[in-house]
Amino acid sequence: MSFSQIARIVSVSLLVCAGMRGLAQIGGALDGGREFAITCAGCHGTDGSGSAKGPAIATQPKTIARPDEELIRIVRDGVPGKGMPGVKALGDERIAALVRYVRTLQGAKAGSGSDPTHRDNTAMNGAPSGSGSNPTHRDNTAMNGAPSGSGSAPGGSGSAPTASVHSGAPAASAPSGAPKASPGDPTHRSEAAMTAAPGAVTVDVKQSDLNQKEVRENWVSYNGDYSGRRYSAMTDVTPENAAQLTLKWRFHSAGAGGLEVTPVVVAGVMFVTRSNDAWALDARTGKELWHHARVVTEGLIDDASGHINRGVAVLGSRVYMETDNAHLLCLDARTGADIWDVAYATGNKNYGATSAPLIVKDKVLVGTSGGDDGVRGFVAAFDTKTGKEAWRFWTIPAPGEKGSESWPGDMYLHGGGTTWMPGTYDAELNTIYWGTGNPGPDFDGSVRPGDDLYTSSLLALDPDTGKLKWHFQYNPHDLYDYDAVQTPVLVDANFKGRPRKLVVTANRNGFLYILDRTDGTYLASKQFSASQNWAKGIDEKGRPISNGLIPDEKGVTVCPGYSGATNWYSPSYNPATKMFYFRSLEKCSLFRAKTEKFEEGQAFYSTGAARPPGNTPDAGYLNAFDLNTLDFAWRDQLTGGGQAAAGVMSTAGGLVAFGNDSSGFEVDDAHTGKKLWVFDVKQLVHSSPMSYGVAGRQYFAVTAGDDVFAFGLP
Repeated sequence: MSFSQIARIVSVSLLVCAGMRGLAQIGGALDGGREFAITCAGCHGTDGSGSAKGPAIATQPKTIARPDEELIRIVRDGVPGKGMPGVKALGDERIAALVRYVRTLQGAKAGSGSDPTHRDNTAMNGAPSGSGSNPTHRDNTAMNGAPSGSGSAPGGSGSAPTASVHSGAPAASAPSGAPKASPGDPTHRSEAAMTAAPGAVTVDVKQSDLNQKEVRENWVSYNGDYSGRRYSAMTDVTPENAAQLTLKWRFHSAGAGGLEVTPVVVAGVMFVTRSNDAWALDARTGKELWHHARVVTEGLIDDASGHINRGVAVLGSRVYMETDNAHLLCLDARTGADIWDVAYATGNKNYGATSAPLIVKDKVLVGTSGGDDGVRGFVAAFDTKTGKEAWRFWTIPAPGEKGSESWPGDMYLHGGGTTWMPGTYDAELNTIYWGTGNPGPDFDGSVRPGDDLYTSSLLALDPDTGKLKWHFQYNPHDLYDYDAVQTPVLVDANFKGRPRKLVVTANRNGFLYILDRTDGTYLASKQFSASQNWAKGIDEKGRPISNGLIPDEKGVTVCPGYSGATNWYSPSYNPATKMFYFRSLEKCSLFRAKTEKFEEGQAFYSTGAARPPGNTPDAGYLNAFDLNTLDFAWRDQLTGGGQAAAGVMSTAGGLVAFGNDSSGFEVDDAHTGKKLWVFDVKQLVHSSPMSYGVAGRQYFAVTAGDDVFAFGLP
């Protein structure tokens, strides 16, 4: 946060507080109430319940747990880099009185039971499709920890739940020798380690949990399991009772960027992220258990400047997340406290990160964003205990390496191929599958001749060494920003009468691909974008047959357009229906190109894309591809005024769930595509949904805008 931003915050706080001097006459111990009203209430609220400018210090567990002397120090000295100035001029006696008054606010909150400031009594309507409004679905919905229904937490009334996949003592906190925050970057660490409130959560995720063959109560990673199927084996909710789904709770977050996270749930504890912040929530009630706060990074460009974060990885009692400026954080899952912090993309300030990490064995794997901005992509692995780098695979070959002929001079340093979504993993084959992004610059291919390895490709890597086993390039010499970071879904199924280990992807270029994941052999493809015009087709080896549409200064119309025929939002495979579900988009763009030099701090598209003239398609679809027939079982056009970047999940109960284009979370029949139920979240969904279980009950969760929504049966 810049000095000017801090000054604005302080100025606003003082202006607000000037109108509260009457409240100050109420006072508190030794005028502590007066000092609080003048100094603190503008940001933290008159009763300490928080506002958009400051946290709820009357109810926040980490604040309550701090000793008085630490609170006095924070008030006196402020929190550098967090927008909180110090008030040393008040003097020690008045600061101590202010802190005593804060303690009285905390005592009042603790004795009041529920916190009415966190309740949302607005009726939310989960009307099933075709029924108009459905008053039976009205619900005095809880928000931020006030559950609809019984309201008791799994751990007992008013207590945080004790949660673990496996019993046993929680892992120790920071190991000796663990890397610390990078020098010169102290403002990006949370202000002091967070302290566990009484009844702090216990999480102990084993490698066997990550290897789970069925996803039920625990959605332990971004895609639920290593396969990337986003398939829940829970069967509570079916086509027969889906219309009874109702909103159980809603958690409201604040911060930069919108929510694109898929929640991770471990034994009743939900982990969510937004920009550089992380929360642990009670998965049954939405109650906040802890919050790890970290300021967003200034000076980022393009995607990184949006401060998007898509989630966490969990192993043992540790949570791992990426930051907007490509740091890997290790947090204590019990409290949110920092354990270690590693900067993993240096040498080019155009790097960023938007993904969720992937844990394989004793390593946590990460990638970067910035493929449109002249960076060099890679997948990197770090020791989960110490944060020490284990290996790094560069997606752009260095001079002298295979494929380097595409990258003359120092172009390999700016060739893109970033790895901005998590991959998948086959434990039996001991192979990681990870998609790479577009080459750089995006639209000017004249400066990067040849196929531009290993951009717009699927990589098969050894998780122990990072060595390449095989690759498949969907878009050689891509000119249209057709990233290949879509989830590589691992499917074991009969293919043309023979059992095969498959990897299935719906690519941004408008084709669905089926490969043998043991060696990368191309098996089949299917065009799903009706308007696609960039390729005549796919040859017998899986290579596209180009139509020769080359961007220039005048521009050329290409379909799919800049947004792709699909994108990063997740697909799903249902082994019961043998169908692969995904969202797609029919849209075209006018691509222009002009040679430009790379400049750090600037994007590296070499011009760009615009809406083409004339009447071109503009429609979204939900698709169900049948792996038995190698054709589409059904394909439904979506209606609405927007275009959601929303993923899909499916269940053993015969359902497919997704965000639609009408600001709704929708559940359809997985066999037929029939709409069964929709809930209006009043904002477009730009995330992928998930399902989990607590106390024998199935829930669905999705994020949209600023909010996490959880749904279940009555």
